[in-house]
Amino acid sequence: MSQKNIVVIGAGVAGLTTAFLLSKNRNYRIVVAAKHMPGDYDIEYASPWAGANYMPVSVRGTAAAEWDKNTWPPFEDLARNHPEAGVHFQECEIYQRAKDKGSATATWFSELLSTEPWFKDVVPNFRITSKNELPPGIDSATAFTSVCINTAIYLPWLVSQCLANGVIFKRAIFKHVTHAAAPSVHPAGSVDLVVNCTGLNASKLGGVEDKTVVPARGQIVVVRNDAGKMLDVSGTDDGEDEACYIMTRAAGGGTILGGCYQKGNWESQFDPSLAMRIMKRAVEIHPGLTGGKGIEHLDIIRHGVGLRPVREGGTRIEKERIGGTWVVHNYGAGGAGYQSSYGCSQAAVKLVDEALSAKAKL
Repeated sequence: MSQKNIVVIGAGVAGLTTAFLLSKNRNYRIVVAAKHMPGDYDIEYASPWAGANYMPVSVRGTAAAEWDKNTWPPFEDLARNHPEAGVHFQECEIYQRAKDKGSATATWFSELLSTEPWFKDVVPNFRITSKNELPPGIDSATAFTSVCINTAIYLPWLVSQCLANGVIFKRAIFKHVTHAAAPSVHPAGSVDLVVNCTGLNASKLGGVEDKTVVPARGQIVVVRNDAGKMLDVSGTDDGEDEACYIMTRAAGGGTILGGCYQKGNWESQFDPSLAMRIMKRAVEIHPGLTGGKGIEHLDIIRHGVGLRPVREGGTRIEKERIGGTWVVHNYGAGGAGYQSSYGCSQAAVKLVDEALSAKAKL
């Protein structure tokens, strides 16, 4: 089989994971062309801001659940065998409050909050928490071993794996998806296929312009305090679009306190009053963060705001011809970007293989 030239647009977790998996095929010569790269912090670039972790919210029996399921083994392997990737195991507790039932957050997290979620046989040590272990105000809970990902280490690690496999990285902005197939983009002088991993920008990219992709604003506080575990609560008393979660990143990445899920909100600056509510909720649900003291004992590293690329109908993994160019799409994972990354990228790679083998037969 002759070598094929591929351009991946986007260097978030979707683009980098897809490029990494594609680069294992020595018949593919790959360029990752992106406006933002690991090390950048920009409101358009969601991946660095993520927690990130493995807490599936996908519904049993869906393609999304299959993608999440297929993502656990690679992350488990990284946590066990590759500490340089910045992924570590962390005990996770999911708290449910009866009063949140029917709320936007509880509905969104319905599978995660279930006592019989599909992933109970995927993650290690899944159990239902006994009543006498529950903190005040919590009506039921589950626990399991998850992973937490230090994005500041993991994204550059993905770049390093791609570079080792011959992937080329370049800065570029495209007004139309087919512009990524221009001869000047790839050193080979021609492009056989484009992979579209543009996240939120899929709503604006010519030839795609997917208006079902909208931001879901998230705000976090990164602190030096060690939580020792990962927590998520079914809702808050501060509004339906606010959330309470805690996770400690691997390798000195600090502890993430969140958060919110503000759909359609493009605001890039952090809201100080929301930050206060986030910290207050975190210390209330996990007093160990500050040794039983108040929020003034949180040691703040920084505040962060990111825009999750949410797509109505879920992640788009499809192939199509646009203006004579084969395009494979992998975007719109919303808040599930990391925990579905390998599954989604495996599905995208399969479509790339199909498209290029069909092209080879023409």
